Amino acid sequence: MDCLVIYVPTEAACAVRQAIGDAGAGRLGNYSHCSFSLEGTGRFTPMPGANPAIGAVNVPEEVPETRIEIIYPHSRRKAVLDAALSVHPYETPAFMTFPVDAGLPGRTGSAD
Repeated sequence: MDCLVIYVPTEAACAVRQAIGDAGAGRLGNYSHCSFSLEGTGRFTPMPGANPAIGAVNVPEEVPETRIEIIYPHSRRKAVLDAALSVHPYETPAFMTFPVDAGLPGRTGSAD
């Protein structure tokens, strides 16, 4: 299993959660679309050559953002990232992925 952490303008968070869940992320046992979200403030300054969805070049910006965390089978990585990027409004979304152990001790089977 891998984990995706992605930062999204808050008004786009529902669309991103839905898209990545539909792509196979967030499946735990008999549940789908499982994720965790946390509200915060994203800060950035678009540099020359940028085409910002929010803000202007060379002007520091602060945006209400949601951090979404969700696990997915490593084999679904491309589908999950493609889904996230297809609905994310930013020109260059901030995200990270990393492997995780989502197995429960003493139980057989996997989360995918």
